[in-house]
Formats: sequence, structure tokens, C-alpha cells
Amino acid sequence: MLVEYWEYFVFYWSNQSYVQIIRTFWYFFILEVPRFLLFDMIIVVSYLMNKKNLNNRYQNARKLLWAEMPLISIIVPGKNEGPHLYKLVNSLKEQTYFNYELIVVDDGSDDATPLIGRDLERAGMINRFIRNDVRGGKASGANTALRYATGKFIVHLDADTSFDRDSIESILLPFYFDPEIGAVGGNIKVRNPEASMCATLQAIEYLNTISMSRIVSTELGIYRIISGAFGAFRTDVLKRLGGWDIGPGLDGDITVKFRKVGYKIHFEPKAIGLTNAPTTFRVLSKQRLRWSKSIVRFRVRKHSDIYKPSQSFNLLNFISFLENVTYDIVLNFLWWIYLIDIVIHNIGLLSVIIPLKIIMYMLMDFAQFGLIMAISERWKQEWKLIFYVPAMVFYNSYYMRFIRTMAYIKEFFFFSSYKDPWNPPKTSVKALENKF
Repeated sequence: MLVEYWEYFVFYWSNQSYVQIIRTFWYFFILEVPRFLLFDMIIVVSYLMNKKNLNNRYQNARKLLWAEMPLISIIVPGKNEGPHLYKLVNSLKEQTYFNYELIVVDDGSDDATPLIGRDLERAGMINRFIRNDVRGGKASGANTALRYATGKFIVHLDADTSFDRDSIESILLPFYFDPEIGAVGGNIKVRNPEASMCATLQAIEYLNTISMSRIVSTELGIYRIISGAFGAFRTDVLKRLGGWDIGPGLDGDITVKFRKVGYKIHFEPKAIGLTNAPTTFRVLSKQRLRWSKSIVRFRVRKHSDIYKPSQSFNLLNFISFLENVTYDIVLNFLWWIYLIDIVIHNIGLLSVIIPLKIIMYMLMDFAQFGLIMAISERWKQEWKLIFYVPAMVFYNSYYMRFIRTMAYIKEFFFFSSYKDPWNPPKTSVKALENKF
């Protein structure tokens, strides 16, 4: 029976013209292959060919950094992060760059975090531990730390992030590439890929959407989000901007604020930060619903002036927003139209269309994974993830697309992000009043 099916499958597609195949899979060939494979391939090849010049650039920047050796302020805002603090301070002590002050802000924790933080402060392992008795949200905690920061650069970390030994040094180097660079994003990877299938798929996803895609967006000048888990900012600019606005999505929001005042944003692939990914799809779904809502909240609503012609209009900012909204929101809804189109016009052929569709996406995923391995600094450990690449078809094309669709609907019609328990209700109310 199976042999007969594959004979029919091969016979059917071998008798279809290229035009008919493209008509059936137009979304894949016209929208996804050029953007997510061919375009990335061009940029990655260019990046690899320019590696010698990049190495020279790093060497020159390193000399300038060590000649000045500025004090930097590492700030760590968070709630109930006490269990992670000891590992964090030890990870920082092993860094090649050591001229830093460490400021930890406890945002209304209800566990032993205050005791742990005070002990570490007394032991000299934390320069300043600040306790906010009433929870104000992560942005509020970051702004509290900013008030006490004295370093030339702010490095914002999550307490549960760990680092390669040269990560802090690496994230500072781009500031010495170009004085117009105002903020730098670190390269976040999954620390626990073996914890579950859910974590494994996220490890592959992070390699694609962060390690590779952000190299591409930086090369194009449209890099748009610095992860809150690991990012660096010019302190003078950050204070001039008033720090982080309250509410969720603070990482993407502050990045846009830097871009709007004319500073370049850089992604640094050598600055590696490792984080634990959710190990269950239930927890992951909640996380991604929150992340996806932020695109509507900030890219469509709060910073809508990016799209309007004015004296401060910036073409790269416009392209950055347009690309983000088009591929993350517009094409997400268009995919459902494409799916309906297939069902309506090919209802009797789904048994041959769906398998070929899955095969094509798998081939593209394998090609993307090959590009990632070509630029990865730890490909010897990461190549083993290739055995899980076939599952990315179902993870990206169906699971994540459904999550994003639900998030967009909730945010467009119900302003759902302002009711998210991740952020304190009082700050969400204030954010809604001020259209934050």
C-alpha cells in the first residue's frame, strides 16, 4: 500500500509543470525562500568572505578598549532571582574584562532573594544590592539600577544567564568600531537543549532567529531588538532617553528609542550568553504569546511615527519596522489565506500536496541549519541538533504560527498585553494611559 502511494506521489508531481508547482506552493517559493534562505545565504557568504577584515576590526577595537579600560555598570533587575545570583557573580568573576560594578535590583521578591543579595553585597561580590519592597516591573528595576550606575556603558543582564569567558569584553568591542553605535546586543543561545524536545527545538530556533538572523539584520542596518538577557548601552544616551519605559517588551522598546535618536544598533555574535529555555510547551506558549503581543504594541502602536514622513524620518528605521511587521504579522495572516486557498482548490489532492510541502520545508530547514553551522563558534557541539531539524517544520509552520496568530488577535482587538500578569497591574494601567 505504501509503495503504491509513493508511486502515485512521484507520478503525480513528475507530470506537473513548474508553473503548476509554483501555483500550488506560491507562498513558499515567492515569500519564504527568497527571504529566509536565499537572502540569508548571500549575507552569510559575504560575512564569511569578509572575516579577515572583521578580525582586523576586532583587534583594533580591542586595543582601544584596553587602552581606555572604562568602568562599566552591569545591572541585573528581577524578581525571585536569588537562587541564580551566586552563579552569576562567579560567572562574571571569570570574565576577561574585570573593570565593572555590579548592581542588582530586587523587584519585590517574595522569596529569599533579599537575604541572598544582602549576603553577597556584604561579601563584596555585589557592589550594590537594592530592594524595591513594592514590585514595579522589570523596567522599573532597570531604571532604579540606572540611577546608581556610574559606568561609561550599561550591560543589562538576566540573573539566570551565564557567559563565555570573553562575553563582556566582546559586547563592548563594537562601541570601538564606530562612535555612532549606541547599543549592542549579545548572542543568546539555549543552555539546556537536552532537557526536553521543547528545549531542543528552541535551541535550533535561537540559532536561526538570533545567531544568524541578527547577523543578517545588522549587516543590513535594520537590527531591531536587543535581548533583555544580554545587552549593552551607552550610559549617557540611556540616561538622556530617560531609561526604559514601563510595561512589557522593554528590550525591543529601548532598542527603537536608540534608533529614533540616530544611533546605530549592533549585534555581536562573539558575545555569547546562555539561558535556560522553557521545557514544556505550556510554559513556552505563555512566553511567546507575550513576546508576539509586543510586536503589535510597539511596532504598530507606540512607535507608529516611524512610518510617517517628517523631519526625523529615517529610511532604515522605516525598512526595519516594515520588514518586521510584514513578515511577522501580515504574512502570518496571509499564510492562513494560503492554507484556505490550497484546501479550496485542491481538496482532493491534499494527500500529495501536504507531504511535498513538508519535504520542501524540511529541505529549507536543513539548508538554514547548514548556514548556521558555517558561522557558529561552537558547531562541534551544535551540529548534533541536526537530527531534530525535521521537527522544525511542525514547530515553526504550525505551532509557532498558531501562537503568533492568537497573540496578534488578542492584542489588536483586546489590548491583551496590558492585562498580562508578567507586569504589575499598576504599571500596565499607567502604560495604557500614556500609550506605552
